[in-house]
Order: sequence, then structure tokens, then C-alpha cells
Amino acid sequence: MEMDGKKLLSELRKRTDWKVLLTDLVYDLAGSILYAAGIYTFAGNAGFAPGGISGLALLLNHLSGFPVGTLTLFFNIPLVIISYRTVGRQLLLKSARTMVISSLFLDIVFPLTPMYDGNRMMAAVYSGIFLGAGMALFYVRGSSSGGIDFLALTIKKKKPHLSIGVITLLIDLIVIFLGWPVFGDVDAVLYGVASTGVSTIVIDKIMYGMGAGTLAVIITGKGKEIAANISDKVKRGTTSLPASGGYTGTKKDVLLCACSKAEAYLVRSAVEETDGEAFLMFTETSEVFGEGFKIRDK
Repeated sequence: MEMDGKKLLSELRKRTDWKVLLTDLVYDLAGSILYAAGIYTFAGNAGFAPGGISGLALLLNHLSGFPVGTLTLFFNIPLVIISYRTVGRQLLLKSARTMVISSLFLDIVFPLTPMYDGNRMMAAVYSGIFLGAGMALFYVRGSSSGGIDFLALTIKKKKPHLSIGVITLLIDLIVIFLGWPVFGDVDAVLYGVASTGVSTIVIDKIMYGMGAGTLAVIITGKGKEIAANISDKVKRGTTSLPASGGYTGTKKDVLLCACSKAEAYLVRSAVEETDGEAFLMFTETSEVFGEGFKIRDK
């Protein structure tokens, strides 16, 4: 009877793993379609590049004719290698799958469809909408399109005093400004900024609304390990409160972690990597004051 119980538990775990994998795959496919539409359909023929590795790939595609998806994968390979210890194995594996699927859509599927050839401002707006929606779907499942996310986290580890948001913004601006000499007009920069701004708003709206910050509440039996992992991966501190189950009386830790909206999926990854049984909640905060956030008015 005991062996039958173990077999049943093993089967249930296998089914759960397959269900999670299938859900991840559905999100990857949907996100990749939106992501590829933003890059290929709207930005590909409009003479501007959004920020990030995909924007850099668009610039080189304009100069050399090499496929955007292939160039994106090529640029991501060294970033994956150098950021392995920073972002962790689980996030890298999920992101690798996402990058491959999105590259296939960019290079094989979407070249069979027409490009948008209308107003450049409309192309920038809809490029941002589709890119933001695609990346939000990746983030929801603890994955990423790679590129700037990995590079920003690696730089943050080397320079802890820098903000991940500031690092990402600076890298995005460098790529966007390269559009000026590549496409031959200053409007390429303006449209690139517009596309990147719209995608950021869409990501925030889909994932967490328009709140200024996010509070993660984690209930776990591995408080110290999770706190250390969050500190290592996200460079955010946590506050630990002792607690116990109301029914079982089991001793637990309640961790509170204030983070930016963009860092929430990294916190989730750190928690799930350490304790797959942890209870995790995210709640919006309209304002966050303190180190790493807003400075209080004197």
C-alpha cells in the first residue's frame, strides 16, 4: 500500500511537470508571435530600432541583410555565458527556449507575412504595444527574451550601487541612438524612444498595473535560503517575520521584499528555485520610499 502511494505521488508530480511545461510553451508561442509582430511587422520596415538586443539586430539587419532572429540569438549567446552565475540555471533554460522559439517566428514564419508600410509613428506605437505584450507573457512565466535583462543583472553584480532600471535605460538609449547614423535621420531616434516607451507601459499595465512598485510576500520554511537567493540575484533586501500555520502549527518564515515591477519576475524565479512549495504573493504599492527607491522629502 505504501509503495502504491509513492507511485501515485510520483505520477501526480510528473503530470504537474508536464502541465507546467505545456503552459510555459503556450505562453512562449503566444509571446513569440506578439514579439515577432512588434519587431518584424511594424519596426522592420519603418526605419527605426527599439532598444535592446532585438533593436541592435534590426540595425545590423538593415546594414547586412542577415535575419533578425539569427542575429538576436547570436548576440544572446555570449550574454547567456557571462550571466550564468548571476541569473541562475532555471531562468537561463526557460529564456533559451523562449529565444529559440521567438527567433524561429522572426526568421521563418513572419517573413511569409506582409510588413506594415504606413505611418512611422503608428508603426512605433504598435511595435511598442506588440513588443510589450510579448515580453509581458514571457515574464509572467518566469522567462525572458534575454539580452539586456541578462547584461543589466551582470553589470549590477559588478557595480551594486547602480540601478537595474538605469543600466537598462542607458543600454537601450545607446542602441536607439545608433539608429540615427544607420537609418540616416534623427527621427529614427524619436520613433525608437516612442516604441520603447510604449512597450514599457504595456509591460507594466499587463503585469502589475501602473503602480510604482511591488511588494512580494513569501511564506516558506526556507526563509534564510530564499533571502540569500533574492539578495544574490536581484540585489534586494528582505524582512523576515516568524509565523506558524493556523491549522498545523508548522513554523514558517514570512519574507517581505519591496522591488520594482521589472524585478518581480526575478524575485519569483529566486523563490521558486529555492523552494517550489513556497507561498508567493505580489501586491502593488503606489509609492515606495527608502534605499533603492524614492528619497523622502526633508
